[in-house]
Amino acid sequence: MEGSANASNPAGTVSVADVIRLTIAILTVFGAVLAGVYAYRKQRIAEGDAHRADATQFAERYTTAAGQLGHETPAVRLAGVYAMARLADDWGEQRQVCIDVLCAYLRMPYEWDPESDRYRKGEREVRHTVIRVIRDHLQGPHERTSWSACVLDFTRATFDGGDFSGSDFRGSVSFAGADFIGDSVSFDEARFSDGTVDFRGARFGAGTVRFNDARFSGGTVNFDEARFGGSTVAFRGAVFGPSGTITFHNARFSGGMVALDDAQFSGGSVSFDYGKFSDSTVTFNRARCTGGSLAFRRARFTGGTVSFDHAQFIGGALALDDAEFTDGTVTFYAARFSGGTVTFDYGQFTSSTVTFHHARFSGGTVALGHARFSGGMLSFVRAQLNGGVVSCDAAQFNGAGVRWGRLQPPEGWTT
Repeated sequence: MEGSANASNPAGTVSVADVIRLTIAILTVFGAVLAGVYAYRKQRIAEGDAHRADATQFAERYTTAAGQLGHETPAVRLAGVYAMARLADDWGEQRQVCIDVLCAYLRMPYEWDPESDRYRKGEREVRHTVIRVIRDHLQGPHERTSWSACVLDFTRATFDGGDFSGSDFRGSVSFAGADFIGDSVSFDEARFSDGTVDFRGARFGAGTVRFNDARFSGGTVNFDEARFGGSTVAFRGAVFGPSGTITFHNARFSGGMVALDDAQFSGGSVSFDYGKFSDSTVTFNRARCTGGSLAFRRARFTGGTVSFDHAQFIGGALALDDAEFTDGTVTFYAARFSGGTVTFDYGQFTSSTVTFHHARFSGGTVALGHARFSGGMLSFVRAQLNGGVVSCDAAQFNGAGVRWGRLQPPEGWTT
């Protein structure tokens, strides 16, 4: 009998019990997988519901804030400014939209004169609050709620003051066609490390725009075709790094001043090419140039002064090539030249004065090239040449006085 049983159940054959146990194990694993899939789908549905609920709440907050911004009462509009800013912080997906609304508020028609029939009481405070809120969000570029890399569009907006000091600009900012009608707008200690800040065609009244102690390590600030009427634009103590660029191409200056005193140039460029100056002053006093370029190519001066008093030229280039001065002054009083290049090639100086009084030359090159002097004066009184090159062999002097001081006139020079 025993042999018979072994014959009917040979070695290696799976018993019914083993099959049952294997089936149960497979079903258990399958059930666990189904349970996991179900739980995952349930979680996703819950997350979707939560996301939709959040989106609905954000949309409601947006509608409320936008309505407040359009309210007649200044206090309600102020509340709308803060509400829209908080929403921008909370709603990362639509942050740019919220910022666009705040910028659009500043682009709306604005009557700043209290005597006008269109003047809105309290509007100035609301607008300056918008600027302040934007400025506060440009302070920490690495913060979660930073707006530094966002687009800021102030095209054709009106500014009767405002404070952007300490801001970090890394995105695209447009002040194109904007009106600066008075008081002071400050970009003091701002940082421009990327992107573009565009003042193309902007109009500046009798107020002041300050970039004092700002840092330009990259990106572009563009004042091309801007109009300055008795304004002061100040870059005192600003630092221009390897790739920062400021352009004033075709800008118009009527009176007023552009001040770059104590600025440091280690790279990048500042260009006034094709600019037109009428009784205006541009100063680079005590500036330090170790690299980069400064240019006034084909600029036109009627009256006014360009001053490099006590400046240090260690490297880089300053070009006044093809510039025209009529009754103007270019002064390098007590400037120090140990490197770099200053060129006047084909410049025209009519009844104008170019002075290097007390300048010190230990290196570098000052080249008049084919400059033409009609009347006026070129003076090197008390200048010292201990190295470097001062070249004026090809320059033309028509009734202009030339004072060489201690310098040796070019060979063949006659007075």
